[in-house]
Amino acid sequence: MKTVLKLLPGTPDDDNRDYLPESIRGSDIVVNENGNNSRPYPARLKECTAVLADGLTDRYYVYVPEKYDGSKPVPLIIGLHGGLMTGWGHSIYTSWCYVADREGFICAFPDAHKARMWTVEGVFDGLSEEDVEGLPIALAPADYRENHDLNMVKGLIEKMQADYNIDPGRIFMQGMSMGNLMTQQFCKYYGHMLAGAAGSGGPTQPDKLFTEDGEVLNFGGPMAIWESRPEVNGLPPGKVYDEFTANKMSRAYWMKVNECAEVPEISIVGEDNFAFFKGKKADLVYVDIKNRDHGQTLDEAFLYWDYLFSGVRKNPDGTVISGEGILKRKGDAFAAAFTAGVPKVWFKNSVRELKASPVQWQKLKYHGLNGGKIVRGDYLCVPLSFLAEMFGAKYRPSEDRLSAEMTLPDGRELQFARGSIACVVDDTMRQMYCEALHRENELLVSVEWFCRFLYNLHVSVCNEVVYVTDHFAELSCFMADLIKDIFKGTVMPEDYSFIGSFVKKK
Repeated sequence: MKTVLKLLPGTPDDDNRDYLPESIRGSDIVVNENGNNSRPYPARLKECTAVLADGLTDRYYVYVPEKYDGSKPVPLIIGLHGGLMTGWGHSIYTSWCYVADREGFICAFPDAHKARMWTVEGVFDGLSEEDVEGLPIALAPADYRENHDLNMVKGLIEKMQADYNIDPGRIFMQGMSMGNLMTQQFCKYYGHMLAGAAGSGGPTQPDKLFTEDGEVLNFGGPMAIWESRPEVNGLPPGKVYDEFTANKMSRAYWMKVNECAEVPEISIVGEDNFAFFKGKKADLVYVDIKNRDHGQTLDEAFLYWDYLFSGVRKNPDGTVISGEGILKRKGDAFAAAFTAGVPKVWFKNSVRELKASPVQWQKLKYHGLNGGKIVRGDYLCVPLSFLAEMFGAKYRPSEDRLSAEMTLPDGRELQFARGSIACVVDDTMRQMYCEALHRENELLVSVEWFCRFLYNLHVSVCNEVVYVTDHFAELSCFMADLIKDIFKGTVMPEDYSFIGSFVKKK
């Protein structure tokens, strides 16, 4: 197959720890930190200046791929940089220009008007320069219609439509960090101009999304949404809110606007933890990226496009078509998730009841420690009856249910007994991670041992949730938190009164 995408080599500058090394501009230098990689400066990236709104001159960067000839309408991507960065910086810290080369669409990367900081509601409210370590700040006006950055981005979209053959039903926006907050703010007020939006980094403050009664603050309407939440994202300077709560509220906001079903399909591919929410008005993709710091991964633009934007269009009447993208938004065909104390399992992308609650159990060493103990392992024990169902095995418990036999589909015969760490496999004995337990009249064994030893499956553990799949998958903390909410039926908050106290604490 003939490929269009050409990965360009760069000159590594691993010792450079500047936030945005100016030496990158116009060069082939690349820098890398925790997977947040840059690419060589795109040769076709053009710097532009224009009066786009309010009589003020702004700078932006345009990338037009070689295959664009103006003969047919193409999508437009507006990329918004992080705080203290630039439009050209966003072009190299994302893969949008690579995707543009493959797909033939056009990208525009504007600079924030003031101090490389977007004027976003709430970010600097009540703060002084000392609170943000002397960094320049850009306060948002009380009336969004007077927000120059919002007006400028609107003007940029109109300018791009005038200069190029842009498909009006396929205009998308994506931002990182403060650019993510700016993207959310633009969608809140002017989302009718966009078919979809994506963002990576920290979420918008809940009080900028909801009233204290739980009503959404939205004038832009539904659109296809992608939210990336790096697992070790951290918080902006001077902020103390609970990141788990903020993530949930941002997700809930778009679930309300797009009228999404509360239970998604879940797929974990390597470090990428996807939750695909189907909406009556538009779809939502929520992603937690394992072991990733604040920023965006270099492949994220491809994920946005291949999973979501490639199948999205906004009709002239404002309705959104959320068709299948290049990659299907489907959950893992074989996966199960458990957590201690909850008699439920996530299996085949739905919640199932268990006959007994899983138990977190420690393998302990006592002998020779003068009464002390050492924890040699920590495992989740789940009902054997469900494991038999999960793998299509025949399960035969004893009358008192203190022991059990199991015949696996491949003919292997297993035996288990309460208090024994041994499992008999056919006519030989194998040691499990910990002893079998008896709870709620059910025999329980370590799900980690059962799935790894007997079926060579991948088992990932995070935030007190165990996730079993037939492929490599690393469960991340925010996805584990979502799975717990699914079990509890609290994916959508019932009480929004905390937002009032949140406002007072800022």
